[in-house]
Amino acid sequence: MKPSLIFLLLFLTCGYTSQSIAQNYQDTQSGIRTTIGDIDIELRFYTPSCVRILKSPQNHQYKKESLSVIDNNRAVNIEKRQKGDILILKTPSMHVTLDLISGQMFFYNAQNKLLLKEKGKPVFTDFDDAGEKTFSVSQKFALEKDESIYGLGQLQNGKMKQRNLTKYLIQGNVENVVTFFQSNKGYGVFWDNYSPTTFKDDQEETSFSSEVGDCVDYYFMYGGNSDGVIAQMRELTGRVPMFPLWTYGFWQSKERYKSQDETVGVVKKYRDLGVPLDGIIQDWQYWGHNYLWNAMDFQNPLFNDPQKMVDDIHSMNAHMIISIWSSFGPATKPYRELDKNGLLFNFTTWPQSGMDTWPPNMDYPSGVRVYDAYSPKARDIYWKYLNSGLFKYGIDGWWMDSTEPDHLDWKPEDMDTKTYLGSFRKVRNAFPLMTVGGVYDHQRATSSNKRVFILTRSGFAGQQRYGANVWSGDVSSSWESLRNQVPAGLNFSICGLPHWNSDIGGFFAGAYNKTWNDGSATRNPMFQELYVRWLQFGAFNPMMRSHGTDTPREIYHFGTKGE
Repeated sequence: MKPSLIFLLLFLTCGYTSQSIAQNYQDTQSGIRTTIGDIDIELRFYTPSCVRILKSPQNHQYKKESLSVIDNNRAVNIEKRQKGDILILKTPSMHVTLDLISGQMFFYNAQNKLLLKEKGKPVFTDFDDAGEKTFSVSQKFALEKDESIYGLGQLQNGKMKQRNLTKYLIQGNVENVVTFFQSNKGYGVFWDNYSPTTFKDDQEETSFSSEVGDCVDYYFMYGGNSDGVIAQMRELTGRVPMFPLWTYGFWQSKERYKSQDETVGVVKKYRDLGVPLDGIIQDWQYWGHNYLWNAMDFQNPLFNDPQKMVDDIHSMNAHMIISIWSSFGPATKPYRELDKNGLLFNFTTWPQSGMDTWPPNMDYPSGVRVYDAYSPKARDIYWKYLNSGLFKYGIDGWWMDSTEPDHLDWKPEDMDTKTYLGSFRKVRNAFPLMTVGGVYDHQRATSSNKRVFILTRSGFAGQQRYGANVWSGDVSSSWESLRNQVPAGLNFSICGLPHWNSDIGGFFAGAYNKTWNDGSATRNPMFQELYVRWLQFGAFNPMMRSHGTDTPREIYHFGTKGE
């Protein structure tokens, strides 16, 4: 072969090799950006142990501002190198590889142990979201067959490990969902999407699939162990403020105290008995009838001197929190102002009837409507009436009920309801985060004299930064229900939200009101045993709170000392 031909072949070979490994990605301050096939991909490191993955259809323009994540990506020391078709991004804590042909990602610890890998491409399916063209989005992962994962919020399935499970994640009364899991391999994944989402895990793959999303948006974090992952999650979505010491004591509540004399009398009875009690909770209807639902004002004549009630409780060295809701009756001042500004939703919520009867008398509909907690203006109006109607009395905290919120007689078109941030479908699971955050931020801006404390029925990622203690809703009074609260609370806490509790004794106890002495569950040995064991469990929760309906819950109704 002629020398010139050999030189030409070598030149072409070298040229082809150089071209095949040439850099085909763009460096950014915190990672890289590239397009592979028809998918735009971006990696942003937030810390050396946490990276955000964004994927969208090529050239799709969108703006995504997280509701949960408050940390900003920063300058992270990242070593970048390309080895053939594999791009490697390495920090002192972990490294991520990106296959520049398939777009598949792999996540490793600093010792080069594979932690998690994606399986296949993301799926973007065209979706009309109340007139807005967007997508349903999905991403699959491959877990090891013997790997254990935990989280997904507070579920009532009785499972600690969340494997071999298909779960539709949407906020409800007794289930608080968080699109997050962590592994016994020391990593966590937060799927940052607020629409109803299906989590699926089987022997083949693990996936998140959300009804609405402009992009696939998730965070991979490595902590080495469970505490380390939780620390990463809180760095990302917010740290937990210090709670007042009095929140960790014993709290008495029931559905419901019907006068201020009854409420004060319960505290006095505990003091007379010498039984420690840190707080009392005033449930609903202190505002009067259902057309005045959640007026955040004392319109019930049996609460005619609220300042005296609060002062009397404080004089006995106890604290008081009071029920407020995410909805308003049509006779209330907040309703009228919110309605005037188009800040009320039209789907059915609790209570359905204006009459205080069960079942609801729908000849007299209540007209109660949920407010648009996604709107800054609506949150301002909410606080305006909470501040003027209740906070001025020195009440110590808030029992924010129905923060899912209650959504009854569900219809598909309800999800098209317009909110400040788009369709209700798009932001459904973040409602508790927004409404609880609105109260926290406003109280902090109004006064620094006391720490914010909020007891609430629903929660989402990031809510731990708002002084919130979430409880498990209106669970039934049964041994199965008590058993389910243990993994429910643990999995919820694993998502980075440490303050959690349940109704001691279970909420619905009517099944025990039979044949025992006066017919009350408090004299029924079966309920007494359940209540005692639930008390023992409650003593180790971040909040020890007795509450429920159908029967009294104060311990002195269960007998005399020693019984």
